[in-house]
Amino acid sequence: MRVQVLPSERELARAAAWYVQVKVLEAAHRRERVLLALSGGETPLPVYRRLAKLALPWERLHLFWGDERCVPVDDPRSNYGNARAALLDQAPIPQANVHRIRGELGPQEAAQAYEEELRAFFGREPPAMDLILLGMGADGHAASLFPEGPELTEYQRWVTASQPPPQASPAVGRVTLTLPVLNVARAVLFLVCGGDKRPSVSRVLYGGGGLPAAMVKPAGELAWFLDRAAAPGMG
Repeated sequence: MRVQVLPSERELARAAAWYVQVKVLEAAHRRERVLLALSGGETPLPVYRRLAKLALPWERLHLFWGDERCVPVDDPRSNYGNARAALLDQAPIPQANVHRIRGELGPQEAAQAYEEELRAFFGREPPAMDLILLGMGADGHAASLFPEGPELTEYQRWVTASQPPPQASPAVGRVTLTLPVLNVARAVLFLVCGGDKRPSVSRVLYGGGGLPAAMVKPAGELAWFLDRAAAPGMG
């Protein structure tokens, strides 16, 4: 596991964009298609804005999502909508290479539709993404896998509906990739900012049995990029 502490959110975005660029170029050197799964939330948006300015092999890059909120695409809570504004509308990504979760359909229907799309694209084996970006909530959730949620024990489906606990924000139905997909990734990068995340970061890094983020154990590289506020032992 690689853990890197950055002095600010701005520096975290800079480091994360560099990391994504390296992983994309490495994958492009080895394979025809580059497979990148994006994260939702606020933290990755500056990363996406930086990526949009880079000379990446956009025509070979396929974008997926780790999870989605079940809201319309023009809702400010939409993971796809936010990524579209920060990245997709700013970079020459072919529309056919954008594989979004259709959250506006509702949790069950959207999960089924995304499962079918992934299986049509990847075939029978769980999709081994070149890189999956993830955040982590203060409660230790990753993607939309919540503590003690039934989605944590889903090992047959690649995509499932998820209902966050009442205290989650936003408290709307979700769709999420499952652990069998997250854990065959060639690389996973967690991006975590904020002092409210520090207790859960500490549990994950130093023995956080049961937290969803601690259950993400990819076949390839696992990296955590933290700002100082989120990093244990930083004061």
